[in-house]
Amino acid sequence: MKEQLKSRTKIFANNCVKITGLLPNTYLANHIKGQLIRSSTSVATNYRATFIAQSKASFVSKISIVIEEIDESNFWLEFALDENLIQNKNLEFL
Repeated sequence: MKEQLKSRTKIFANNCVKITGLLPNTYLANHIKGQLIRSSTSVATNYRATFIAQSKASFVSKISIVIEEIDESNFWLEFALDENLIQNKNLEFL
């Protein structure tokens, strides 16, 4: 299960980065691109960091960051949809 989630979080980050290429070149869209890339890649990197946690407290801290960052990624995807910067059909696979 750990390795499966490790792979899935990496795929999620990769797909979010690819999705940013579908956004237009506007001030708002460029802001969303940066935020989505940052939050989605943070999901993958912080999940990987849970494997080398030195303590239970460190593990809890890292997994909490993963939860926060996946929620933030979801926010930016929803925001892009709400602002009609991307079509829902482009996000269905996520």
